[in-house]
Amino acid sequence: MAALRRYLLLLAQEHLEFRLPEITSLLSLCGGQFSGEQEIRVNSPFWILNIPSEEMARGLMKRTVCAKSIFELWGHGRSAGELYASLKNYPTDKMLPYLQSDSTYKIHIHTFNKTLTQAQKIKKIDALEFLPFKGKVNLKTPEHIFWILEDYGMNPNDVPEEPIHLYFGRWIADGQRELIESYSVKKRHFIGNTSMDACLSFIMANHARVKPNDIVYDPFVGTGGLLISSAHFGAYVCGTDIDYNTIHGLGKASRKNQKWRGPDENIRANLRQYGLEKYYLDALVADSSRPIWRKGMLFDAIITDPPYGIREAPRRMGSPKETVKSVERSTENHFFVSSSYHLSDIFFDLLKFGAEYLVMGGRLVYWLPIYRPEYTEEIIPRHPCLKLISNCEQMLSSHTSRRLITMEKVKEFKDQDENSYLLDGQYLPYRGHSSFREKYFSGVTKRTAKEEKDNQK
Repeated sequence: MAALRRYLLLLAQEHLEFRLPEITSLLSLCGGQFSGEQEIRVNSPFWILNIPSEEMARGLMKRTVCAKSIFELWGHGRSAGELYASLKNYPTDKMLPYLQSDSTYKIHIHTFNKTLTQAQKIKKIDALEFLPFKGKVNLKTPEHIFWILEDYGMNPNDVPEEPIHLYFGRWIADGQRELIESYSVKKRHFIGNTSMDACLSFIMANHARVKPNDIVYDPFVGTGGLLISSAHFGAYVCGTDIDYNTIHGLGKASRKNQKWRGPDENIRANLRQYGLEKYYLDALVADSSRPIWRKGMLFDAIITDPPYGIREAPRRMGSPKETVKSVERSTENHFFVSSSYHLSDIFFDLLKFGAEYLVMGGRLVYWLPIYRPEYTEEIIPRHPCLKLISNCEQMLSSHTSRRLITMEKVKEFKDQDENSYLLDGQYLPYRGHSSFREKYFSGVTKRTAKEEKDNQK
């Protein structure tokens, strides 16, 4: 096994809970393993990782949207003196290939939670004169870039005079942060009220370890936002949804000052917009509670954002024997009846589907709405064929949130597993989530009433 080398990861300061599962998933996708010995301060933007090779480090950065850059770490310390001592102990033979007389370089300074003057930066660079640099400085197109990174803590209201930690390393690669802007929903042809934020879409694809030639499925596909990130990574994508108009891009538009959807507003057009149409298999009108697929392990990943019932109640196909809530007509020749679909049933149906249709080692990644005063980890739906990998929270309001749940198929599905969750004691507590919509709006009502009362004082 190759000797582990130390790298410094510079992370973005958003979606903090999602960063560690993303990096862990991507390391395993690249053939590595996240070691318990990694020096991780979860909320810090600086992580020290042990990675077997520079190739693996570059592979990680070709996928991550949570990390900005990665560096081969040459030295670090809690003071300038400790940093310099650490650099002097770094093996010279590892430095020399990047310090040759026929090479060019520059040194960049990055500070977190503090701004330095140009004079202060130059002074810090000059203090590194003991390093055996033999090449020429080239500020525009250097062959090698070295970074001094200084951490001044997390509190902007209490910035120390000196950094609490310093690092020096050779820049290896940047992450994929530009994808957030280039795939922004604001620039997309076809969107809806619930189209997923581009950054979160890529995080979900990374948690699912989507790779080229995978088949990725979204059973609540909507406007197809989650398919785009998977297609970008080379996976073939498909989905289903009960809403005929959304699948076909018909009806009223979601954009302001636009009444009806245009002819180029559909899922295929979205993928075409990004040059990804070749990865689009299809999107079908179907009910997620009644799978239409042949039996077998069909999908490498299932990535989805089920309806929470906030904007409209979740629906499934009804039958004459069921209580029919409404009869809807979507097109001239397309009728269906819909009945209520409890949130608890949505998620247990989803887990059952994942257990049966995912390949071994495939992942299910989905959003679970939570009423925070009642939340405990025990209410997360489970299935004997699926292992919980990560559970990350994103706040929606003071009393509600949604949790990004990642599960991996670890056991082959058998007929006796179909309804095994019904025997699990945690099924009953989660039934309470069927009233999530009422709890969500009760909080909104209470907050509005409080604001009105405060305004009257």
